[in-house]
Amino acid sequence: MGDFDRPTTYGLLKAHGVDRRTFVRFCSMTAAALGLPASLVPKVVEAMETKPRIPVIWLHGLECTCCSESFIRSSHPIAQDVVLNLVSLDYDDTLQAAAGAQCEAIRKKIMKEYAGKYILAVEGNAPTKDGGVYCTVGGDTFLNILKETAEGAMAVVAWGSCASNGCVQAAHPNPTGAKPVHEIIKNKPIINVPGCPPIAEVMTGVLTYVLTFDRLPDLDRLGRPKMFYAQRIHDKCYRRSFFDAGQFVEKWDDEGARKGWCLYKMGCRGPMTYNSCPTIKWNNGVSFPIGSGHGCIGCSEANFWDNGPFYQRLANVPLPGVESTPDRIGKTAAVLAGVGVAAHFGSHLVRNAVDKKPPEGPGASRDSE
Repeated sequence: MGDFDRPTTYGLLKAHGVDRRTFVRFCSMTAAALGLPASLVPKVVEAMETKPRIPVIWLHGLECTCCSESFIRSSHPIAQDVVLNLVSLDYDDTLQAAAGAQCEAIRKKIMKEYAGKYILAVEGNAPTKDGGVYCTVGGDTFLNILKETAEGAMAVVAWGSCASNGCVQAAHPNPTGAKPVHEIIKNKPIINVPGCPPIAEVMTGVLTYVLTFDRLPDLDRLGRPKMFYAQRIHDKCYRRSFFDAGQFVEKWDDEGARKGWCLYKMGCRGPMTYNSCPTIKWNNGVSFPIGSGHGCIGCSEANFWDNGPFYQRLANVPLPGVESTPDRIGKTAAVLAGVGVAAHFGSHLVRNAVDKKPPEGPGASRDSE
């Protein structure tokens, strides 16, 4: 990644009065958020003690700023530690104090002084129709700014579904020709962190991993970090047992809804959505949409906005064939057991009848039996 004149994370924490014990606890919490084993905590400690912070240029295209809103609410580690200590957020036109020409001068300075050493974080996507005129910053199109800034970046992080897969701006009929980052930038490694918005701890975890290990995390075929997007929400959902038992919410606020049954019939996209919502959750780990009684809308998957209506059951996921109550399951099992017993008894009678059947044909004898 190269050395450059930047203070380390621990150096800044120490300067602000953070003692060694608190620093190690901070590193342990960060490693846990990344899903790393305890044996790798020393690696995180070493990285934050010795490696300079990563310069980050954060661009905003067509988006609603929900990714930034999510990021600044990260709790593990908290946003102020990430922004002020873990990375050097040199350019972010939403969070920085500078504006206008001064703001753009900062971006160009970082691009020049830290060429090949900074991370480009992109929130939102770029319109491509009519030369990209539907999103301009400082008199230039966001499309041009994105290409220019990506040229000297060591890697690009696409925050949220807008940057990762297009989201609502690219939904049919896509009047501005909005495209996700990976369809525009072809010559740089790209980490897609989808979600509308992505989970705060997932966002900070990606940056922590890059700083700690000097490499990008392992990515799936869609460019998403496997550590956060390797499992379906359906597989970790606490309502999964109700799905397997055939117990579903049939309409809002019915008995099943009050009992916390599965929301699949109400349109939940959990069976086709990959994200960490059931494990990391939101708001300091308090809950997530399904936990709050609303089905997953699949916001971390491509084309989720066009995959509606949101409250209509998915047609390509079969319902389990299990009855909905223990009593009915018991009755079904008893009937099946009875059928099995009857079949066994019937086969026994048939065998006996065959054994007692007289021999056929001339000269036939049963002496050989």
